[in-house]
Amino acid sequence: MSAVEVAVHAHAALGEGPTWDARAGRLVWVDILGSRIHTYDPVSGRRTVMATEQHVGAAKPAAGGGLVVSLRDGVGLYGPPGSGESTAGAGAGAGAGAGGVRAGRSFRWLHRESVPGRRANDAAVAPDGSLWFGTMRYDEAPGGGTLSRITPDGTVRAILDDVSVSNGTGWSPDGRRVHYIDSPTRRIDVFDIGDDQLPVDRRPFATVEDGFPDGLTVDAEGGVWVALWDGGAVHRYTPDGRLDRVLTLPVRRPTACAFGGADLTDLYITTARTGLTAPHPMSGSLLVVPGAGKGLPQPEFGG
Repeated sequence: MSAVEVAVHAHAALGEGPTWDARAGRLVWVDILGSRIHTYDPVSGRRTVMATEQHVGAAKPAAGGGLVVSLRDGVGLYGPPGSGESTAGAGAGAGAGAGGVRAGRSFRWLHRESVPGRRANDAAVAPDGSLWFGTMRYDEAPGGGTLSRITPDGTVRAILDDVSVSNGTGWSPDGRRVHYIDSPTRRIDVFDIGDDQLPVDRRPFATVEDGFPDGLTVDAEGGVWVALWDGGAVHRYTPDGRLDRVLTLPVRRPTACAFGGADLTDLYITTARTGLTAPHPMSGSLLVVPGAGKGLPQPEFGG
């Protein structure tokens, strides 16, 4: 395994949610508290940054070429660049007004549910093209968050309604199990997936002692890679929950990880600076470990 490198030097307050966009050949990630959506093309080095007017918990590629986003007040869909301007009161697109989207992207809400004191936090696209999106309270009050599922037509169904800090979600290679993290529990849990594509039989998968489990990704062998907030590391667990690899990082607060690159062998890691009085110079940057493993292709949101 190669050493940790800096893919993108940045000062993200709360970098999160790296996702490989295979169609565009780029990595998409967000700065939640900075209200920014970032993209990075590792071949050309090209980067883009798009501002949103609300804190953005996640941004994932959509089948129509745009991005599905989990914002403070709900879930919405950006069209591809050049798709026009919104008149739907998106609350996204800094500098464009309440109804506009910067850089000519259209926007529409799929689901809007504003809850005072609550924001989006992490999301993942399921094999069936639905988005599983989490929320949490800004004060991290126990049980103040949720985990829900939204289909491309905007149908929402609650999965969990007593979450504290909803975080990593990832499916096994055969799609029959889903791993999930509520960070304060210090556990990675696993569910079976029923015929209706909803989770059943929640049970512990692994427990973390050093730091708090945050974002995760599942590799082609079914191994689960977990970023450890305040743990300064990424752990890999075998499909039966045994710790078999520890990737020590120079930063204290890695937040999430995902495989990317044309062959899905490079592990990208987002990081945070928030709450640190003396952050490491790499804190807030996008890190990469070339040749770390072999990832799974990530599905696009069906909308």
